[in-house]
Amino acid sequence: MNLILIYITNPNKKTAQKIARHLLKKRLIACGNIHKTDSLYWWEGKIVEKGEHILICKTVVKNYDKIKKEVEKIHPYEIPCVIKIEARANSEYIKWLTEKV
Repeated sequence: MNLILIYITNPNKKTAQKIARHLLKKRLIACGNIHKTDSLYWWEGKIVEKGEHILICKTVVKNYDKIKKEVEKIHPYEIPCVIKIEARANSEYIKWLTEKV
């Protein structure tokens, strides 16, 4: 089973929680971690510095396209960041994860 992490930036904790709960209820992810961060990025011709909340979702590779579509439907950003990162884990964790999605 191919484990992936999906990295999603959000404008605030409430949005990150909403997306995590949505994906959990649909059984597309087994777990979501939310981290507060400071982001600097280009937007509309200037550098923006803003606080964001990163949602890291743990799931299997076959769910990525479905997750991307679900996030794009409910995310408030005009261009949401939905990055797939390949990962490896211990066999016990992978067993737990695959039972949850």
